Amino acid sequence: GRLTDESRLDDARLDVSRHAARLFWEKGFDATSGDDIAAAAGISTRTVWRYFRSKEACVEPVLKVSELRFAALLKQWPKTESIDTFLAGSMTSFASDEAFIRDSIAAVRILAILHREPALRSAWLMACHAAEMELADVIADRASRAAADFDVRLCAASITAAMRLVDEEISSAVINGGLRVSTEEATARIILAIRAGATL
Repeated sequence: GRLTDESRLDDARLDVSRHAARLFWEKGFDATSGDDIAAAAGISTRTVWRYFRSKEACVEPVLKVSELRFAALLKQWPKTESIDTFLAGSMTSFASDEAFIRDSIAAVRILAILHREPALRSAWLMACHAAEMELADVIADRASRAAADFDVRLCAASITAAMRLVDEEISSAVINGGLRVSTEEATARIILAIRAGATL
């Protein structure tokens, strides 16, 4: 029924999103049209606009998929374990899924061009917002409070903001600065961001 239709639609949107991300990276945002995205995805231009409210929104699913996957990983974090121990043990397998690597590279490229493609920032902020909502559930559970509690929401917002900065900085350093960042280094930066933002 309805759920399979919804997940099929999500998969279709993610597929289009991957094409849009590649085109924005290769040709630039302004030089890419809805027709280009449709042609690359093998669908009609009308379908592109049925899936997405704007051209910049086309990259939302590919940005969201990495953010939500990390939030889902944090949901498995045992209360008895420090964030360091948990991420040290789970990051390697988390980062080795093939589709995830492809989507992560696409996302990193989008983040690396934000400075010259400001329109794409709205899609990135929407993805971060989706992750923030998921994170509020994780924090609420760990703090034994309601997810709607102001302090829980503040903590989720500050951790998300700190992680967003790390994501942007690492992406820019890797793509624009040619820096090599290992999974361990990236994980260490994420842990620092989580600690810096953890108000609860």
